[in-house]
Amino acid sequence: MKGQIMGSELIEKYAFEAIDLIKKKEVSSSELLKASQERHLEVDSHVNALPYTFYEKALIKAKSINVDIEAQNNKSLLGLPIAVKDYNDVGGVPTTFGSKIFSNNIPSKSDSTIARLEENGALPVAKSNVPEWAGGHTFNPVYGITRNPFNKNKIAGGSSGGSSVALATKQVWLATGNDLGGSLRTPASFNNIVGLRPSIGVVPRSLRYNRFDPLWVEGPLARCVKDISLMLDAMSGYCKTDPLSFDHKCNSFLEAVDAFELPAKVAITEDLGLVPVEQEVRGVFRTIVPHLKTIGLQVGTDIPDFSGAIESFHTLRGLLMAYMLGDLYKSKKDEILVDIVKNIEVGFKVSNEEIIAAEKIRQDLFIKVDKFFEEYDFLICPTCSVLPFDIETPFVREIDGVACKTYIDWFAITFALTLTSCPIISLPVGFSSSGLPVGIQIMSKPRQEDKLLAFAKVLEEKVSVNKRSPI
Repeated sequence: MKGQIMGSELIEKYAFEAIDLIKKKEVSSSELLKASQERHLEVDSHVNALPYTFYEKALIKAKSINVDIEAQNNKSLLGLPIAVKDYNDVGGVPTTFGSKIFSNNIPSKSDSTIARLEENGALPVAKSNVPEWAGGHTFNPVYGITRNPFNKNKIAGGSSGGSSVALATKQVWLATGNDLGGSLRTPASFNNIVGLRPSIGVVPRSLRYNRFDPLWVEGPLARCVKDISLMLDAMSGYCKTDPLSFDHKCNSFLEAVDAFELPAKVAITEDLGLVPVEQEVRGVFRTIVPHLKTIGLQVGTDIPDFSGAIESFHTLRGLLMAYMLGDLYKSKKDEILVDIVKNIEVGFKVSNEEIIAAEKIRQDLFIKVDKFFEEYDFLICPTCSVLPFDIETPFVREIDGVACKTYIDWFAITFALTLTSCPIISLPVGFSSSGLPVGIQIMSKPRQEDKLLAFAKVLEEKVSVNKRSPI
């Protein structure tokens, strides 16, 4: 190794640039590990993104990596250090789910999602912080609160808050996330990074979830769209433990991201015709319209009717929470966060009529979205209805003067899109007057991650959002 690239230079590199350096043997996985660890020690005490690290364990693996052999696998990350969300298992490392009940839970092996990444050369170095079990605000009784690096008195979002902050502060090059109602997209927006919610089955899921559930997906978080493509290559593919998983028709997302074809038409909406949105978020969102026209797109405003989506999601989310946590609720209810208890109880109390109504709304929405995509190629809206809010506030009670009915309604703009089963990327596009990040969601047809990533990369280049670390 030449060993002439300083750690401070390495952390500034994007993941795809770091991979190129490894391939050229200008830097080793061990040197990237050292740079990551030094950066972690420098900044994480300010934000608490990666509360549990295992660099020494990773170093042992790094020393055994044969770059020449690994490079034969075009999906390999060649020993690139990554952060793993604390809802996912890494063998021999605690998985707490942010719950004291599992504070000493050490799985013997990695789950399906992480095992796939490890098979393809990813090197987990840390667990990223999460809310207890689920939620949009990353805090828990095991590891505490994760802070937004753009304003440490604001929330990081959730539930992939720790992963997003770790990327924003350049502690790692890639991080895992998962998304039920916006758990990838919301923190991506709040921390000025990129997050992809893939179609169901693109990335294999662990056994903890209902294997036939169509709401919760695993996905990549990164600092740019090209890095998302790189990580998606290493994460995706059929896995026998996930019956909904499949081999994507795209053989290389990294190659596809540069194969942009001009879409015929995109639709923009500030609120999905469904939710209140802060005026400052609307203002930043409007700045992207000239960029769309500069690219040469036709821009329309006709969107599917999302009526009933909020009620449908509440029912279906409650059922999933009851499925996942019902047994724990029966034995340790008093040790579970009260808001999660309420979600579980929704699942237990929901009537057959409500379940049928929720499924009908979901099916009707899918039909409307399918019709929408006969005329449009993409739908674009804000990622979040609000800016990152005060860290001492558990959730938003009103938006633009409109009261929120439940503690999750402030991110209805993401979970309404969850119901479509379409791939959605959150892309940073600007900042508020006080310097807080604002992102947009771009939704494409199901299983067209390749085209979505290619379009997002072109728009990313037009918007040119500052990617310097806030710390």
